[in-house]
Amino acid sequence: MGAAREYATLFAAMSRVSVLIPFLALMAAGCSSLSKKQPVIVPAGEKATVGPLVYSVIDTEVLTQLGDDPNTARRPQTRFFLMTVSVSNSSTEDLPIPALTLVDDSGKEYNEVVDGTNVPNWLGVIRRVGGAQTEQGNLLFDAPAGHYRLRLTDEADESELSIDVPLNFVHEQFKTLPSDALPPPGK
Repeated sequence: MGAAREYATLFAAMSRVSVLIPFLALMAAGCSSLSKKQPVIVPAGEKATVGPLVYSVIDTEVLTQLGDDPNTARRPQTRFFLMTVSVSNSSTEDLPIPALTLVDDSGKEYNEVVDGTNVPNWLGVIRRVGGAQTEQGNLLFDAPAGHYRLRLTDEADESELSIDVPLNFVHEQFKTLPSDALPPPGK
């Protein structure tokens, strides 16, 4: 009879543990979402480091088309954001440069355009940076004119790191200003 009693006690203990394990797992999952770090946003022009990769947004142009020839120019659904970035590799190994995402103030995401037609110095879709090297080139996004941040990390990362991309039409204004409207030099 002693062995039967031991088995019953052991079975009861295992039943309590089998209920406790999912409860503890649920609690741990809830705590991990609370302990997630706040997003870090770096100003445009400053360096943002993700592991061994160091990113910097050098320039952003908001364009209504890509290319000057009306027959071959590409037109966006909304606006083209042509973003010049620099990516440095602080390690000694060749590393891939992952796809980046443009995120607006409401959280809507815009992925990179994968067609590099008429994009000067396009970084491409499949890209690498050598050990202790720097790559610089353009990324292309199709998004409405607005304020954005360039997200450098994905959802799997513990923290979210982004670069602020303020809206400006500096390039668009200069491109539409006729040359005869400029004042003569020295005036």
